[in-house]
Amino acid sequence: QVQLVESGGGLVQAGGSLRLSCAASGGTFSSYVMGWFRQALGKEREFVAALSWNGGDTYYADSVKGRFTISRDNAKNTVFLQLNSLKPEDTAVYYCAAARGYYTRRTYYDQYDYWGQGTQVTVSS
Repeated sequence: QVQLVESGGGLVQAGGSLRLSCAASGGTFSSYVMGWFRQALGKEREFVAALSWNGGDTYYADSVKGRFTISRDNAKNTVFLQLNSLKPEDTAVYYCAAARGYYTRRTYYDQYDYWGQGTQVTVSS
């Protein structure tokens, strides 16, 4: 069983940056594909980014491509999401997720096995 704990959310002005972290415990972190999703109030959870077990393959939603960067540190069992050039429409609860296996481009929530509790990101205009 893998436990995931996100941190780093907060309130930021449009154009600003945040760095989200997700610390994993209870499993072999380096064997999991890691992903980030977000859910805005009243909307469905949507895919943001995914990262292969070794960090060599990344995949992004079109809405964040060029602004967000996913990375991982397997020695620290942590995955990161760097959010730059933030927009008010990026406001959401951000969740990290872990998936067993090696296929990276998983964009549906039911393709992931473990989830964190989420961290709130609010972007003011």
